[in-house]
Amino acid sequence: MKKIIFLLFLCMSVNQMFAHKHGHSASSKVWNFINSTETIKADFIKKDGEKVYLMNENHEVLTFNYSDFKAQEQQYISEKANFIYDLNTLNKSEKYKIFNFSNLLLCLGILVFLFSLYSLKKRFKQKSAFAYSLFGISLIVIGCARTTSFKAPKMVANDIPFLESVFGVFDEVQTHHDDSYFYIESNGIPSHKMMVGITNWQQQVPIDHDYSGNNAWAIPLQPALAENPLSTKENFMKGAIAIAANGIPIFNPLNNRGEDANAIGELDKWGGHCGRADDYHYHLAPTHLQSKVGESKPIAYALDGFPVYGETTEKLDENLGRFTSDSTYQYHIVKKYPYLIAAMKGKVKINPRTKAPENEIMPQAKTRGVRPDLRPLRGAEIIDFENTAPQKYSLTYKVNSEIHKIYYGWDTTGNYTFEFENPDGTLKKSNYQRK
Repeated sequence: MKKIIFLLFLCMSVNQMFAHKHGHSASSKVWNFINSTETIKADFIKKDGEKVYLMNENHEVLTFNYSDFKAQEQQYISEKANFIYDLNTLNKSEKYKIFNFSNLLLCLGILVFLFSLYSLKKRFKQKSAFAYSLFGISLIVIGCARTTSFKAPKMVANDIPFLESVFGVFDEVQTHHDDSYFYIESNGIPSHKMMVGITNWQQQVPIDHDYSGNNAWAIPLQPALAENPLSTKENFMKGAIAIAANGIPIFNPLNNRGEDANAIGELDKWGGHCGRADDYHYHLAPTHLQSKVGESKPIAYALDGFPVYGETTEKLDENLGRFTSDSTYQYHIVKKYPYLIAAMKGKVKINPRTKAPENEIMPQAKTRGVRPDLRPLRGAEIIDFENTAPQKYSLTYKVNSEIHKIYYGWDTTGNYTFEFENPDGTLKKSNYQRK
């Protein structure tokens, strides 16, 4: 009877020992502040609203405002707070189901192993005792392996203040949110120069598009990891896959014909061009935005909810992303194809009316063109593009060393005027009304 009680006590001890194995983790680090050159070393405790609580080396609890910290620290705080929230709000059965089964294996393994020792002591068959011992050890090893292989869920919640700090850098961008999405509004026209450098041109030019209200770009606030990430080589050749910090959509690096848009000369010096609706968008990550948003912040967000950062020396996975030390996921860009987001790590909704490879992610902002789409102009090269006045532009291109120009613009009533100047100075004018 004493032996049975001892074995039961041993099993309960093992169960308690492993039940708390991953309950806590250290987060001691050096913290940097916006308006001070001084730093402190402390552990992160929690974020409560706009208040951040740390514990220093003297075990004193320190309180700061979220806005006191530098951008990279704000990101760390947001990710850590969301990670803790995710861990604490797990369904109890999900949180401990791995441990419960693992502990059962551990207890059973210990019992079998002790029985093998008991068999030797009582001089049972040595072969049987040896077999029992091996079986018991195997159960213990499997139980330990399952327990130690358990990983806390990946941090997936997006922090709204951080998102606002990324997209809020650009005056032409407005944002709002609900419980599910963070919305980005813009008129589809970036503040930087466009079109120059294109050598494979479909005769489209940038005009405004109303990405606002129900037609705004949407970033999931609670992104989730996909069981099978969808490759951008075989999917999403229609519509955007990400939204840049300046409110301009980023399309698949492959065009709708499956060609590398950059390699065939379709893109300008900023990685963008215009679609058939005269809508400007990128096919490469807009690295030129990094100096505006800051080195520690993403330059875009994928439509699965994960951020897109610049280049890194860290090892990337097959999706061109990585998990950080805080268990968050982020994409990075590379210089060669596939350039960014080789596959969508997060879950996305697919427009049921589309099929791969020309399927698109939902929700997806829509464009409204004002004139018929045109076809590539062989031999044309765009050499200049200017914003001559509010809502007025000029584009200069050459074909066979001859210079052509387009002057175009629109007014507040939705009237669009296009004037085409030939090398001999003759003009052709067209008017369109957006309905």
